[in-house]
Amino acid sequence: MMDPIAEIRDAAGLEELYPVLARNRYTAGWNKKSRSLWPEPASGFAARHWHYDEARAALAQAGRWIGTDLAERRNLLMFNPVGDNEYDTVNTLVAAYQMIKPGEYARAHRHTPNALRLVLEAGEGLFTVVNGVKLPMLEGDVLLTPGRAWHSHFNEGESEAYWIDILDVPLVHRLEPMFFEEYEGGTQPVESTPAAHPFWFRKADTEEALRQVKPMAPGVRRHTLESQGSIATMALNWMAMEPGASTGLRRSTASRIFAATEGEGRFEAEGRVFDWKAGDVFAAPIWTRYEITAGCDARLFEVSDEPVLRALGFYFDAENLP
Repeated sequence: MMDPIAEIRDAAGLEELYPVLARNRYTAGWNKKSRSLWPEPASGFAARHWHYDEARAALAQAGRWIGTDLAERRNLLMFNPVGDNEYDTVNTLVAAYQMIKPGEYARAHRHTPNALRLVLEAGEGLFTVVNGVKLPMLEGDVLLTPGRAWHSHFNEGESEAYWIDILDVPLVHRLEPMFFEEYEGGTQPVESTPAAHPFWFRKADTEEALRQVKPMAPGVRRHTLESQGSIATMALNWMAMEPGASTGLRRSTASRIFAATEGEGRFEAEGRVFDWKAGDVFAAPIWTRYEITAGCDARLFEVSDEPVLRALGFYFDAENLP
């Protein structure tokens, strides 16, 4: 094995020097294959739109063959086609539609990533258990599952239930502190059934808060859920939009996922136009220029990685660049 210093000294020119550097795991900064700095945020992730009616039909069909005994969760991940990606919705977050049939339960497990559920369709008897706490899952509710919390889902009703999961798994993938553990025996016991809980945001409470908040734009009201004490990596917001109301053009270094629970409208992003309706999901990755317009009274749930960007000093808004 040759002495690296001797090889370097023996190099007759740069073309002989570069392979020596590479073998010793150096890159000449002036000769790297790709750029490391650029004028503004650039991402391979693009604005996307997913249709609930498609996902619902696919989950109902898959339910004929895939049970909770065969899969950890019966869900459909909404991925952004970047390279070989089949998981991430945006760079730091993943969204998925999930379905559970009558009489089923999704066995308990826990993991590093934080998660939340936005309930789309639910009959009597649907609930989740988080660290032994039984929480009802009612249409329009948001339920939290903080990282490392045991959680499982039950459907003791008579109809299929559907909801949207949003997790910060892609962020954990990139930072790499992943832990996952299955609950011994599969089913955690219920230890309490509270009337209210910090992990449970009821639709009725959200509607009251939206009525009281000042508009962020004409016809648009935005309410932030007090979830940071439980999940520090995601900001959760509800928007109530009147017919014809618009968010105006928005752009920031945060990546955002939106889910419509009521109404219909239009999502315009970087020259593309998507028509959404209740149950649909759409995403605005980092530095996407976008605008949301409601065609009728609408409710939108927004999840972003803004707290992470702010904590690191990387959050910038196009209107307030330093």
